[in-house]
Amino acid sequence: MFFEKIMSISKKEQVVTNNMRKLIKLLCSTCDLFRKALEKDDRNLMRSLIDLERESDSIRREIISKIYEGAFLPYLRPDLCRFVEIVDHVFDVLEDIVLYYLDGKIPEQIKNECIRVAYLNLKCCEMFLITFEAMLKGNDLREKTLAIRIYEKKIDDIKFSLIKDIRNIPINNFWEGKILSDFISGLTSISDIIEDASDSLQIINVSMK
Repeated sequence: MFFEKIMSISKKEQVVTNNMRKLIKLLCSTCDLFRKALEKDDRNLMRSLIDLERESDSIRREIISKIYEGAFLPYLRPDLCRFVEIVDHVFDVLEDIVLYYLDGKIPEQIKNECIRVAYLNLKCCEMFLITFEAMLKGNDLREKTLAIRIYEKKIDDIKFSLIKDIRNIPINNFWEGKILSDFISGLTSISDIIEDASDSLQIINVSMK
């Protein structure tokens, strides 16, 4: 593996990379579960996502702990910590939109488009995992990060369409409108954060060359 070749990877470093992989796989599972819950309008399935956010916090703490204990060369540690924090932020946003969903109701006029965004978020996340594995092997990341940007651009286009659509949806009160707006904002920001994480991964990749 690339890490082994460049840095004579230690047990601590192996634990870190394994946990990073575990964190990203958990993110893919969470995005997939969110998509299914949204499609089925299953509130119990939505509530189960909150437990996954707690699991992600546990993995993040373990990764940061191992890095502070001396895993990896000192100049890499800030970038690795930043990378993990960005990935963990996606879980925070997912938890927020789950709570928005449970507090409100998604109008039928925009439900299909919201499900489409959830599906694209999942594909973006899956490509992110592929990008991470490619980095561990020392492969070039440019095509894979470009694919993530393409998914992000598609979601941005849907976001502008959703914003136009909700202007024509009758809203009973301020809070109902705010919850719906915040739900759409959070749902469409997930790909932005994953793109930031892939950029951070690219920085780490270049630093190790």
